[in-house]
Amino acid sequence: MMRRLIWPALLLAILLAYPFVFATPFQQRLGALVLLYAIAASSWNIVGGYAGQVSVGHVVFFGCGAYAAMGAYAHFGLSPLIGLPAGIVAAVAIAAIVGVPTLRLSGHYFSMATIAVAELIRLVVTNTDYLGAAVGLSGPTVPRNVFDLSFISALPYYYLFLIVLAITLLMTWWMTHSRMGFYLRAIKDSERAARSLGAPAARIKLYAFMLSAALTSVAGALYAMMFGFVDPDSGLGLLISVKILIMAALGGAGLLFGPLVGAAILVPLEEISNSLLGGKGAGLTFVVYGAIIVLIARFQPGGILTLIKRLLERRAKPRAKEEQRLATGATHAP
Repeated sequence: MMRRLIWPALLLAILLAYPFVFATPFQQRLGALVLLYAIAASSWNIVGGYAGQVSVGHVVFFGCGAYAAMGAYAHFGLSPLIGLPAGIVAAVAIAAIVGVPTLRLSGHYFSMATIAVAELIRLVVTNTDYLGAAVGLSGPTVPRNVFDLSFISALPYYYLFLIVLAITLLMTWWMTHSRMGFYLRAIKDSERAARSLGAPAARIKLYAFMLSAALTSVAGALYAMMFGFVDPDSGLGLLISVKILIMAALGGAGLLFGPLVGAAILVPLEEISNSLLGGKGAGLTFVVYGAIIVLIARFQPGGILTLIKRLLERRAKPRAKEEQRLATGATHAP
């Protein structure tokens, strides 16, 4: 038990120390973005990694949180934080409505359906004046109180996102060790076999979809509060869904810390390339994402963590055999 806690404790220590080791504003902002996207990717991992339902429309739930947070200030003068529960409710409601028909589909048919829903909602929001239409909604320009979560430095955002990520991972860990997690793994391996053994596949997938939507909306709300603005591209752009998906797959979909590893690789790569290209590499971003998807699918479907685990096991096997040989020799010695 203690050995299992060593790596999580080490990871936590690294994350807590990061802002003090890398203390420049750019590095702290980069760390905050890594944690923010790790929250979103970990939320997607619940339905995409553990249940095997590859959603490419999760940006809808991300946008629910972002628009609810900014809408609370823009229309009612309230703190964006007050809008967070409304975003969760909206995301869960949409997940319930959309999930009932789409989760009956499987494979790429489900993925295509989620893309269609995401694009439809983006078009509706773009043409709705109450939601800012194509211009978007803005948050408070000057922080009125601490609940506005409007900070000059990225350091408060970093630790706030770290707390939310820890809660997200704890909820995911609890889910995977519950009956629901057992059902999800069975459904991912073979839904037909799981149904034949009495697993309520449709209901469990819907529950996972709704939980994933709720947590993704929290990530969207935190994103909007950090940047103080949301529009159809930043809150509902399809590229966000693709980015979240790739982070989880790159680190290891279906693994607890896989999304965090993927975010730690992809976010710095994107930020550094944007700074070098001066924001002119939007088309190149799609090319890079497409190449990553192809490489993962072709060479390492399990992600980087699976590869690391396999290499460690390969190194441990000769050592274990040698220890067994020495123990056997000592037993047979006169």
